[in-house]
Amino acid sequence: MEKKIITNFVHPDIEDYAEKHTSPENEVLTKLNRWTHLRMTRPRMLSGAYQGKLLEMISYMMKPSKILEIGAYVGYSAVCLAKGLENDGILHTIEADEELEDIILKTINDANLDNKIKLHIGEALNVLPSIDEEFDLVFIDADKINYINYYEQVLPKVRTGGIIILDNILWSGKVVYTQPKLDKETATLIQLNDLIQNDPRVENLLLPIRDGLMICRKI
Repeated sequence: MEKKIITNFVHPDIEDYAEKHTSPENEVLTKLNRWTHLRMTRPRMLSGAYQGKLLEMISYMMKPSKILEIGAYVGYSAVCLAKGLENDGILHTIEADEELEDIILKTINDANLDNKIKLHIGEALNVLPSIDEEFDLVFIDADKINYINYYEQVLPKVRTGGIIILDNILWSGKVVYTQPKLDKETATLIQLNDLIQNDPRVENLLLPIRDGLMICRKI
């Protein structure tokens, strides 16, 4: 079947209604959202208000003391996730692109989360071994080629009952509608989705929100 690109997995009218009946992002995130769409070449990488609110809600419900994020981009999702941290909690976020360091640090500062978010610049697979923590919540939103490696390296660091969330897991629908020859990202995500579905170490739920969120609970 010919490859298709899908931008909405939910009917646009329903999506619009849902967003209008969801609490809005705060002023810091609104400004960051606007700045990203004006200045960055790939603004769609931003979690955005709707998905950001979901991440925030999950964090508030869990009240985690330790969060890990792989793929900070401009810091939007880190701010959302950090809101639910316990008083002495910490979020470690990893970003491979050193050119984004200044904007991420500004985002953290603007949100008054300097004491809650620790930024690591470097390739995640190299940085992860140096972070000796057990995590309650993990959010993965980085290069798709390494998603299986991230999942396998992170899972032992997650406590029993902890949650891993992986973004872009539907990859604009290409995991379903594919050509005979798959691009590497699509092939990796199909392999990962099947791995998670059959992994006895986790329970999982795939949500068709934005570009797809896979939520895994470590058993």
